[in-house]
Amino acid sequence: MTAPDPDPPFIRKVPQGDDRERLVCDDCGFVYYQNPKIVVGSVVEHRGRILLCRRAIPPRVGYWTIPAGYLELNEGAEAGARREAWEEATADIAIDQLLAVYTIARISQVQLIYRAGLNAAEVAAGPESQEVALLAWDELPWDELAFPSVHWALKHFDEVRGQTAFAPRVNPAEVLERLTPPGGA
Repeated sequence: MTAPDPDPPFIRKVPQGDDRERLVCDDCGFVYYQNPKIVVGSVVEHRGRILLCRRAIPPRVGYWTIPAGYLELNEGAEAGARREAWEEATADIAIDQLLAVYTIARISQVQLIYRAGLNAAEVAAGPESQEVALLAWDELPWDELAFPSVHWALKHFDEVRGQTAFAPRVNPAEVLERLTPPGGA
């Protein structure tokens, strides 16, 4: 949903039954909810190598990442992760299972990261990537990864490597402590 049309008389107020200020149409009472963005992506492995994409778009142009991006309206999460892999690396992937759910509160994101494999070994840079590579674990450019969540996803992938079933991982403990309000959840 796009931002509300500036012509209606939207005001900031706490709607009845709510607990936070929102944009509300002063004429009809419509509440414009601004909610977190959902990011979908995957750690893709093929024959012991990990698929990484060097970013061609801001933020962090030139840094490496896993194929990931915003979920589109009316799109399932797994379908979105497959689309992102195709858009960024022309990668046809098979999703195995949910690897992790990360909360990035400071930028209002929830990230759903899957574990996946390639259906075919052919990959190439899409329009959002400068280049793509299938890298062995000891070749991963740890100091050139674009975002903290890419580090987390790769480490969580390694943690569950070879496991057929596991609980999805979450933000590292030190990050979760900063997200939890005093006194508990």
